[in-house]
Amino acid sequence: MEEIKYKPIGIIRTPFKQPKGTPIQPKAGKDVEGKIEIFNQYESGLKDLEGFSHIILIYHFHLVKEPKLVVKPYMDDETHGIFATRAPARPNPIGISVVRLIKIEKNILYIKDVDIVDGTPLLDIKPYVGEFDIREIERYGWLEKNVHKLESSRDDGRFVGK
Repeated sequence: MEEIKYKPIGIIRTPFKQPKGTPIQPKAGKDVEGKIEIFNQYESGLKDLEGFSHIILIYHFHLVKEPKLVVKPYMDDETHGIFATRAPARPNPIGISVVRLIKIEKNILYIKDVDIVDGTPLLDIKPYVGEFDIREIERYGWLEKNVHKLESSRDDGRFVGK
């Protein structure tokens, strides 16, 4: 199969200068502010985005040096397959976060509820639409017994290279 290549469309700016201590999901980053610098050649793609209260950010986990197929995730002491977790050490280290869009000024997006490390390359933005994106959930797998740990869980640096 042909290799797939993506180019960043911008850079995500946040108060988190390293993975350690960063919230592990946007809900745990409630009210944390950040901004996104969209590269000039993509600015026209922001047209009409300000009409949405939330956006989906798709980004590259640029600090992950080694993918793993089995990991010990942040909210459990047991190991799980990488595809049963949201851990960043993936074969294709792609992250997804839903954040609140506060405003757009030219090529700068001001956002809230951030769980992303400063300097992270942004690959894409999509509008978040509840009618499209919310599903009724029947089970959470291994997370059912651990989901209550989210608010107090933070990145401890276990997935970045030494």
